[in-house]
Amino acid sequence: MTEAVFRETTAEPRTQAVPLSHLSLELGHLYMEDFEAGPEHLRRHFARVRPWAEAARAFAADRAGGRRARISTCFLIDDYFTRFASPAEVVPMLLAEAERAGLAVDYLARESCCAVSGKVPVAEAVAGRLVEEPPPGSYGHRPPAAQTGWLANGVRSPTVRAPQAMRKAAAWEPPRETAARRHSVFLDVELWSETPEGERLWSCPFLAAVWQLARLGLLRHQGEAVFDPRPHTGAFPDDWDDLPPLVRLNPRADPFAAYRTCSVLPSRFLPVEHAVRVVLDQTEVDRDVLRQVAERSAGEGVPVPGPVADRVSYVFCEET
Repeated sequence: MTEAVFRETTAEPRTQAVPLSHLSLELGHLYMEDFEAGPEHLRRHFARVRPWAEAARAFAADRAGGRRARISTCFLIDDYFTRFASPAEVVPMLLAEAERAGLAVDYLARESCCAVSGKVPVAEAVAGRLVEEPPPGSYGHRPPAAQTGWLANGVRSPTVRAPQAMRKAAAWEPPRETAARRHSVFLDVELWSETPEGERLWSCPFLAAVWQLARLGLLRHQGEAVFDPRPHTGAFPDDWDDLPPLVRLNPRADPFAAYRTCSVLPSRFLPVEHAVRVVLDQTEVDRDVLRQVAERSAGEGVPVPGPVADRVSYVFCEET
């Protein structure tokens, strides 16, 4: 007698795979004041970005080992902290100045969609996957980041309290980086704050960490990819909410997500991106997704670092 086993198909966990380039190259991440400064400001930005973008392309091509390197470019527009102008005004100006500098933007993304994309609470989901590294000698007396909204890369300096009767006050101690090499570079990252209405306002570093996870193809919601590039057709809308989270501007572009990322940014972003690494180092990524990327990279003969933060690189150029 043969026993038959019946199983609901919906019970089978499925993690969608996404196409991957070798490199996701970010050509900029600008704010309202950058666009308000006009096309000349954007022109200077792209003129400074171009040589570094070409160097990143050359390095990716060399790493591809003789095969054609799949490289896609992207640009992130901040519509989260401040709404300004409209896509119909901003995007054509942006693309024109990039083209003038000899650069092409394959994908355009809205920063607000790193917080919520459609009905997916992306930032909240990533925050739920934070796994704080317990510093040596810690006793768990501080509330977790999920409650405080602060994430550190080591041991904070202890709070000095008033001494009790017949007891001496605790001596001051400096903060300590967990993975310090000789000297500590301690960083405490604010992940969010609260608006007067009691709503959570995600910080720029945390949204930037979500953006890096998206570019690495590591974000999933119920097994499905969070960011699905939508092809651009027709004119750009007058309202930011009518612009898809991720727009594919070049129909022949290589995939948006990639094994590695490189961002060419003004030097003022250096502290933000330091914070991004702290967040990435303590974010638990879906194991099935990591396995998919590892298997595909191995099949292509393209080694990928194990730590997610090590897949991210930057070029910080002078301010425009």
